[in-house]
Order: sequence, then C-alpha cells, then structure tokens
Amino acid sequence: MADNSDTDFDDLLEANRRFAADFDLGGFDGVARAGVALVTCMDSRIDPLRMLGLTHGDAKIFRNPGGRVTPQALEALVLGVHLLNVRRVLVVPHTRCAMASATEEQLRVRVGESAGVDASWQSFGVVTDQVDQLRQDVAKVRTHPLIAGRAAVGGFLYDVDTGLLERHA
Repeated sequence: MADNSDTDFDDLLEANRRFAADFDLGGFDGVARAGVALVTCMDSRIDPLRMLGLTHGDAKIFRNPGGRVTPQALEALVLGVHLLNVRRVLVVPHTRCAMASATEEQLRVRVGESAGVDASWQSFGVVTDQVDQLRQDVAKVRTHPLIAGRAAVGGFLYDVDTGLLERHA
C-alpha cells in the first residue's frame, strides 16, 4: 500500500523539470490541428499519436478502460467537434484487453483481493464481443444529435503485437 510520503513523486517531478528545461510545445491554441479525435484504451501499450502518424497538438485523445464510448467520451467528442476542430473520430479498442478477456465477476474478485475490501459493487464495463461493442460504440457517435453529419466516424481494432489497425465500423 502506498504511504503517501512527500517523496512518492520525486522521480516524476525531476523528469518533469528536465522536460520543462527545453520545453518547446507551448503556444498551441488547443484545437486539434489534424482535425482528429481518438477514443482509446488507457493501456500503456498504445501510443495514440505515433500509431496514427500524428504529433503534439494534432488530436484530442480520450482514454478509458476498454476504449469505450461512455457518456464522458461523448461529452468530449461533442466539445471536440464543435469547439476544437475535430472532423474525424476514431474509436479504437485493442487486442488482449483486460476489459475483453475477463468477466465482470473475475475483475471484481481480483480488485477486491488487491484492495482487501469487497469490490462486488464496482462496475468495470466488461466487453464480451469487442467487434460488436465497437460497432455499437461507433453507432452511438454517428447518431449523436450534436455529432451526426459533422464528423467522419470510424471503428478500428488496434493490435498491440503488430501496431496495426483493422477497420470494423
């Protein structure tokens, strides 16, 4: 268990100071210069900008477990489309995702064991069929009254072992 000491973040703060010493990414206006928004998983094997040939400032990125189109993701996409130059939306879950390879109950047990408390009440949004769920999530975006007809929307599965995207919607 974390002790929340004053030194817990020292390594990251030191890395940030090195980063800021020659910081050259300032001055952007916050719009997506390439007109792209991406909803993808929080998995650390995904490098969202590089996998699409984009760089800092090109895209709006929303990450969550499973790369799902949640109400919060839709909120971000609506803002992106209307205020931040988003013209293309990619929904991108990935292979070998924990959200698609375990049951809700299995995750509750694992989290409960790790936490040492009952986690049977926690929802994790497990996906039983990634491609079907991807198609449903893309449909949510395409038919949203504040997005429909204002942005191209595509659904892709990212392969964490090859780096390739495969279109499914």
